[in-house]
Amino acid sequence: MTSMPDWLSVERNDAPLIVSMPHTGTQIPADLECSLVSRWLARKDTDWWVDQLYDFALDLGATVVRTTISRSVIDVNRDPSGRSLYPGQNTTGLCPITSFDGETLYKPDREPDAAEIARRCHVFFEPYHRALQCEIERLTCKHRKVILFEAHSIRSRIPRLFEGELPHFNIGTNSGASCAGALSAAVAAVCSESTFTHVLNGRFKGGYTTRHYGQPPRGVHAIQLELAMRAYMDEPSSPSPENWPPAFHSSRAEPLRAVLRRILETCLGFVNQP
Repeated sequence: MTSMPDWLSVERNDAPLIVSMPHTGTQIPADLECSLVSRWLARKDTDWWVDQLYDFALDLGATVVRTTISRSVIDVNRDPSGRSLYPGQNTTGLCPITSFDGETLYKPDREPDAAEIARRCHVFFEPYHRALQCEIERLTCKHRKVILFEAHSIRSRIPRLFEGELPHFNIGTNSGASCAGALSAAVAAVCSESTFTHVLNGRFKGGYTTRHYGQPPRGVHAIQLELAMRAYMDEPSSPSPENWPPAFHSSRAEPLRAVLRRILETCLGFVNQP
């Protein structure tokens, strides 16, 4: 693989597990920042502290792929064609122009046009997915099966996107198409044995990465786990620049981290089955 940009992190290991973190980044290039309403609003929908929640993944032998670029610049977990992953439901696009709550991200007449979206795809989206593809190919040369695990989190209540409160664990497998049923069942079993609530293929069924790379007949199993943020931090009822995001506290997150570790260990156990 060619040299990587400084915003893209690939930490390689040899276990048949890749953990992808597409939404933990907060970096906004200086030439784009002047077009945005505010730095805080542009970072509001970050998957806060997910990289810290999974900091044990390397110890398990997983490869971790992560971007430090904010999802408001470009969402590397959206279809590059612009096609909605959830037709008929509110969502955000490849280069979002609103927050999850519908707040306008850009100043008047400063939204990215088609040429700017294509540029961001070339600069950010394509290198991220080249890295993922490279790691998948590297590990499939070593192992009969490989798991791509998409690590996400989201606020527990966002009325514009879904009704009510999300379960703590939201497992997505593109309605069963992106991984073997035995794998999703094993992950769901770990969740059911914990004190946290869970759902399989509920509101979140997996983003572009899960749907694009998950090809069980070829030995690549992709699964997404969307965490409700209240599982590891105290969510305010109304996020503001004064209270969002809450600081990461290891002790508050430790019960969740213990379950996440069991989930990744279960993924590895699935791969090692005959």
